[in-house]
Amino acid sequence: GIAWCVAERAMGKRKAKRRSNSVLKTTSYYSRYQVKFARRRAGKTDYQARQGLITQDKNKYNSPKYRFVVRFTNRDVICQVIYATLAGDVCIAAAYSHELPKYGMKAGLTNYAAAYSTGLLCARRLLTKYDLAETYEGKTEELGEDYHVEHEDEDKPRPFKCFLDTGLVRTSTGARVFAALKGAVDGGLDIPHNEKRFAGYDLQDKSHDADTLERYIKGGVVAEYAEEMQEEEPEKYEQHFAKYLAEDFDPTELEDVMEDVHEAIREDPTFTKKDRVKPADAGRLFKLPKLSYEEKKANLKAKLEALRAAA
Repeated sequence: GIAWCVAERAMGKRKAKRRSNSVLKTTSYYSRYQVKFARRRAGKTDYQARQGLITQDKNKYNSPKYRFVVRFTNRDVICQVIYATLAGDVCIAAAYSHELPKYGMKAGLTNYAAAYSTGLLCARRLLTKYDLAETYEGKTEELGEDYHVEHEDEDKPRPFKCFLDTGLVRTSTGARVFAALKGAVDGGLDIPHNEKRFAGYDLQDKSHDADTLERYIKGGVVAEYAEEMQEEEPEKYEQHFAKYLAEDFDPTELEDVMEDVHEAIREDPTFTKKDRVKPADAGRLFKLPKLSYEEKKANLKAKLEALRAAA
């Protein structure tokens, strides 16, 4: 019998097809299937990271755990300080880069310098709200150097501590999300961090160049790029920096302007609420009321008479 089998295989008889090892999904599988959270399905929230950021130690009872949330859109930088509750997240302070024109930065509202300024604005706004602005002034000089807020006076309240929430953004060295973190830290918030992800950090030498980071914070790299383009390709310069030129904001002088922007933010970080204005069509009814048959007939008659009179 064995010899016959070997002979058959040698003759090239087709082998029986192996059945797939994949598990068949039966009705009981589908009846027990649980969908993921809506924000996970939409790819908006990393729940593993969120759980670590909102889980508070049991010995701290009901003390909120604050997160410094940084998000980027195509036209804006958003910085918020948030804590989680069972009813939903609560935002206690927020700052947006579209507020920066008020402080003197009229264009380039999504670059590294804008991210830093938005973080600084959020920090100063929060500390002003809780009367901590004078106690913790933050860092005003040598912005490229790393800075950590310290609790020096035992009689005064401790610094406001929160944790960086980067969302789904890739946390590579030199990313703008860390510019917002640097701004918040220099503004006086206590956020655990080190300099390894700031612009100017050399991964090979494992050293940080403070001057490079300061150039990024003050927009020096943008100014340098603008000068180079203005000399070599003036047409491309006008197109590339069109929004700067439309606002009469010279990108080559960005480094000088940013110092004034930081000072202006520190002078008045509070948010001024705009007065609500009624729209022009406030009382207008968009859905016309239903007419009776007699009313429709009368309207048609009036239209026909108007047409005859016009003819």
